[in-house]
Amino acid sequence: MTTDCRQGTATTTGLQFIRPLLRQYSSRLIGGLFALLAVDLLQLAIPRLIKRAVDLLAAGTASQLALAQSALAILLFAIGIAGCRYIWRYLILGFSRLVERDLRADFFRHLLTLDRPFFQKKPVGAIMALATNDLAAVQLAGGMGVVAFADAAIMGIAALACMAYISPQLTLIAVIPMPLLALLTRVLSARLHRRFLKVQEQFSHLTEFARSAVTNIRLLKAYTQEAPQVEAFNRLGRQYLRDNVKLARVHGTLFPISGLVSNTSLLLAIFFGGRLVIGEAISVGDFVAFISYLYLLTWPMMAVGWVTNLFQRGLTSLGRLGEVMAAGPTLVDPEHPLPFAGGQTEISLRHLHFQYEGQEQQALTDISCLIKSGEIVGLVGRSGSGKSTLCHLLARQYPVDNGTIFLNGFDINRLSLASVREKVAYVPQDVLLFSDTIAANISFGNAAASQEQIEMAAQICRIHEEIVGFSEGYNTRIGERGIKLSGGQRQRIALARAILLDRPLLIIDDSLSAVDLETEQAIISGLAAYLPGRTCLIVSHRIAPLREAAWIMVLEEGRLLTQGTHAELLATSPFYRTMYYQQEMRQHEDEDR
Repeated sequence: MTTDCRQGTATTTGLQFIRPLLRQYSSRLIGGLFALLAVDLLQLAIPRLIKRAVDLLAAGTASQLALAQSALAILLFAIGIAGCRYIWRYLILGFSRLVERDLRADFFRHLLTLDRPFFQKKPVGAIMALATNDLAAVQLAGGMGVVAFADAAIMGIAALACMAYISPQLTLIAVIPMPLLALLTRVLSARLHRRFLKVQEQFSHLTEFARSAVTNIRLLKAYTQEAPQVEAFNRLGRQYLRDNVKLARVHGTLFPISGLVSNTSLLLAIFFGGRLVIGEAISVGDFVAFISYLYLLTWPMMAVGWVTNLFQRGLTSLGRLGEVMAAGPTLVDPEHPLPFAGGQTEISLRHLHFQYEGQEQQALTDISCLIKSGEIVGLVGRSGSGKSTLCHLLARQYPVDNGTIFLNGFDINRLSLASVREKVAYVPQDVLLFSDTIAANISFGNAAASQEQIEMAAQICRIHEEIVGFSEGYNTRIGERGIKLSGGQRQRIALARAILLDRPLLIIDDSLSAVDLETEQAIISGLAAYLPGRTCLIVSHRIAPLREAAWIMVLEEGRLLTQGTHAELLATSPFYRTMYYQQEMRQHEDEDR
């Protein structure tokens, strides 16, 4: 599918996305358009009043009373124009802001329905650009764009009709240059669309680069990469500027041409209209009124370029938003989900295979095992052996084949996503914390938790004493992504958050790697008091802390190499035994130092 076809499909999706909002606020839009119509009609009446006064002056029959009446009528019409203009601005611009608000809320709501594969393809910076720059472009098109289009259409048609009423011949002469403007607009609008699309895409790259730099600021400073990052950001900025300049060239062409066309029409009207006045084909008042109407027609001609620009920007941005709105989750609930309740969770894996999209090699191959309810099971293996992938699948972050994962005897694909996820407390490898207090981070997911419960979870994770050592204790704000904390502190706070959820299945995906061996062993031992009746899967790159697990699974290249208790694996698995003794030797060497 070509880029234009994809963009057309995305724009159609975007229009479908926005259509319910247009219906919802249609009364406000219609009221604003009626007020706009009133403004235009009142403006069209003023040249008629001017014509009457000029004709009286030309005939020498004008009186102070007649001129005062004309002036008063013009003043009243001006007051009416001001009042109606306020109404249409309030209604139509308010309409665009309401649409923007609801559009942003719907966009955010839809983002939360999407799952991990989507966010692996779409950078956060690109999503931020959509939620800010693109939504603003849609709002501008739906506000001032609609106003300018309706105003130009109404005023243009009405002004032409009034001009034709005065002199059809002069009207035909005056509109001779206008087809040139229509042709130019048609040619340039396609270029405007393509160049604005490129500008928006470059803005997404710029936003993503800035987000990544701020998020990883400590790493940049540690590697003294400030200057290269500034240069890279400047390169993106210069490219963004070049793309905007190219867009401005197209946009800038429309306005001068529109002005040239309108002034050419005025020139023709003055030249040929003056001759008609001299020949007494029309009166001086008619000529003045005609020029006034032509002046009113200048705005619609000038607006062509501006309206085209606004609508092209709005449609382009709507198409970019439509691409996201057209994306659906890879994980969906079954049509008739089975009821799934109970406080215990038994996991059965039956010939589980999994392959990431775009990768040739399988991440997991023919995994079969049974994790009984209430067991603490360890999972070890080299980096890239599939440990985290298995955790992701159990946490329902990727789709799996039917009949491969069972919870309490139910095929996981027959259960609703919410019913499975609410049974799982998952601590990922990459710890995620919010720029909030420590207490808020621990109670995330369980906002009703008491301070006593929060502290109990922290004590289990051996972080309580460190927290109370902070100047503000549990009310300490930890900064973006927990920047004020050490890696081990962040991991233990994330684990405390999972424990506070009080769910029957706890998955710890190598999320104690930043703490020392002694602390990790103490935490896992402390979990024993918390875990009765709960199932716990612990991934660790260190074997020693898992010695007390009910049994241990060993993965290698996506396959379940072997499984058993720590003692059994030491006796029967050369691979496991080698891993264990190598780690023990490194530990002793570190202690000797």
